[in-house]
Amino acid sequence: MTAAAAIFGCALVLFVLWDAFETIILPRRVRRRFRLTRAFYRSTWQPWSLAARALKSRRRRETLLGLFGPLSLLLLLALWALGLVIGFAVLQWAAGSALTGSMNSGIDADFYFSGSTFFTLGLGDVFPRSHWARFLAVIEAGTGFGFLAMVISYLPVLYQSFSRREVNISLLDARAGTPPTALELLLRHQDDMGEFTRLLQEWEQWSAELLESHLSYPVLAYFRSQHDNQSWLAALTAVLDVCALCMVGVRNGPARQARLTFAMARHALVDLAQVFNTPPSSIHLDRLPANDLLRLRDLMHRFELNLRDDSDADRQLRHFREMYEPYAAALSRFMLLDLPPWIRPQDSADNWETSRWGRGTVV
Repeated sequence: MTAAAAIFGCALVLFVLWDAFETIILPRRVRRRFRLTRAFYRSTWQPWSLAARALKSRRRRETLLGLFGPLSLLLLLALWALGLVIGFAVLQWAAGSALTGSMNSGIDADFYFSGSTFFTLGLGDVFPRSHWARFLAVIEAGTGFGFLAMVISYLPVLYQSFSRREVNISLLDARAGTPPTALELLLRHQDDMGEFTRLLQEWEQWSAELLESHLSYPVLAYFRSQHDNQSWLAALTAVLDVCALCMVGVRNGPARQARLTFAMARHALVDLAQVFNTPPSSIHLDRLPANDLLRLRDLMHRFELNLRDDSDADRQLRHFREMYEPYAAALSRFMLLDLPPWIRPQDSADNWETSRWGRGTVV
């Protein structure tokens, strides 16, 4: 019985420590089928998202969804700490509960001593009296100190990555509207294609940083933007949309830079779909039906952007869209994030034009 308990306690401690190492320290995607962190997020996100779907108010739904990322992170850290405390308590019990002090020896004293040792409280009301118990106490105290130090260093890195992600999303408000659309992004840069090329270069870099940070820390994908009508998925999809148009053929458009940005942005989108196990579906909402495509061409022609208008151009645009839209749609359903339209709605206003009291006067 004690041997089985010792094996269980060692396995639990090693399992939790390895999971924390893969989640926080290891800078690459883990392909193992079962992981504690992955199981935790799958089991908590599903009921949380179902509860959010039941809310009719969009503002309340977004508020609830916005709580999940930070709250789930704290719960995950608490789960790791609980697992380690239980593991070391079981090891103390397997070693004979060799504790003395204000509490009688037993499993309750083992749990109390394990918790106070892990969090380095040093109360002294219960202490070990055997060599094995002292050895386990030293190991647990060192583990607890290292765990707390790892958590303290983890949170700033996480929020720095989140902040860098959101900067470009906020900048996109004045450049592509809210929500961002491919047509609006082209219209607002039609007089300066050099600036538009630099913008695509910046978004190529942003997509690479998004891929690196969200593969290393997938929890960041659950962190939602400051505004309900903005998201990393909408921004990424809008950039892919405009790159697809430029690759098909826009007057004076930066076709080469569009191909580079498209490749990087699609890479990020597809890899994130793999991380969250959201396979592309052949059945997805058509974001650019035939009537909207005709309207898009008409608006671009009116502003002298002149998208190529032939059957080959339509086939190319459909091909490019099929390379990323199914993945974006799958992530949209899973994360409950809206995908942007191709054409800006007539009644929409940029976030910088609005306030809590309504739409302001644009000078």
